[in-house]
Amino acid sequence: MTSIVPGRPPHAVTLADVLPAVVSSLAGADNPLRLPPAVSAIVLLVDGLGSSALGARKGHARTLAAAPGGSIWSGFPTTTAAALTTLMTGVLPGEHGLVGYSVLDADRDRVVKQLSGWDSGMRPDVWQRSSTVFERAADAGVTSFAVGPRRYAASGLTEAILSGATYVSAESMGDRFDRARDLAESTRASLVYLYVPELDMIAHRAGWESPEWTTALEELDAEIRRLGDGLGAGTGLLVTADHGILDVGERRRIVFGDRPELVDGVRHVAGEPRCLQLHFEPDASEERRAATLAAWRDAESERAWVVTREQAVEADWFGPVHPDVLPRIGDVLVAARRGVVYYDGRTTGGVAGSMIGQHGSWSSDETQVPLRRLAAYAR
Repeated sequence: MTSIVPGRPPHAVTLADVLPAVVSSLAGADNPLRLPPAVSAIVLLVDGLGSSALGARKGHARTLAAAPGGSIWSGFPTTTAAALTTLMTGVLPGEHGLVGYSVLDADRDRVVKQLSGWDSGMRPDVWQRSSTVFERAADAGVTSFAVGPRRYAASGLTEAILSGATYVSAESMGDRFDRARDLAESTRASLVYLYVPELDMIAHRAGWESPEWTTALEELDAEIRRLGDGLGAGTGLLVTADHGILDVGERRRIVFGDRPELVDGVRHVAGEPRCLQLHFEPDASEERRAATLAAWRDAESERAWVVTREQAVEADWFGPVHPDVLPRIGDVLVAARRGVVYYDGRTTGGVAGSMIGQHGSWSSDETQVPLRRLAAYAR
């Protein structure tokens, strides 16, 4: 039987710990991150910036690389919708409900994308089950803001995870940093979430090892240095990420779907290329389910962890899982443990996707993200 990867490392700091610790610091209270008291705080989330990539390019990010702090565990799956929701709610995916890039909406017998698939059948205030840290912070007298590109201002994901924060749009990276600084400096007891998607977008298209990605990292580091130098004595700055990333070459993009034994009884394929979540037909017999599971293990156990939903939950992959969330998790999960990705050729025309940068599974390149302290939090 395929070995099961452990869930959250014991006693590890995770993305779920970050914002609650910041709110505690604004109240001058003890917190798991041991942040000193602050008047206001900025939490910068750099989409796709893994600790390993930062370490490999530290000469191009000297401010960030030299800042105090280290790495934390992002959570699982290592995908933006799940990780950002973990950050904003302070709970893991099994509780907040966003358990993948795409997930099964069992009530409507469909797979929905959680970055862009929100509609009247998937209400943000219902699908995302947890209150946000911003909502809870308001009860403590903290005013919250979120600064990001205009295109995300009215998205379903924004409504689901940024409730309680005022969204402020700014297009360029530099403009976003300026707005974040102005908000933090002008509003006492404020929490400002600052989002930078550029590195992740470049990595998907060109890879994190590309010159273009390195140039964007240099721009980011310059903005971090400028922001840190411009903050007042009472404002703290934390820098973290939602997940890391690894580059996957064309020859390591596996197309399945033409092998009947791998899709026998499978009604829906959800998840992401590095962590498939397979959902069986409701009337698929236990024999068919067991045969399909065995076929995946025979074919891919050298390259992936192939586990049932029950095994994943028992191993704490998603943290505590609420009964309402359980059906959203695949009956079988195929989580890459080598540098491969999986595409369902029945829906891709028999070809693999073109993305180079990939994430979603358990490698340290994906799960380990920086948590660096600057300005008042570095003192």
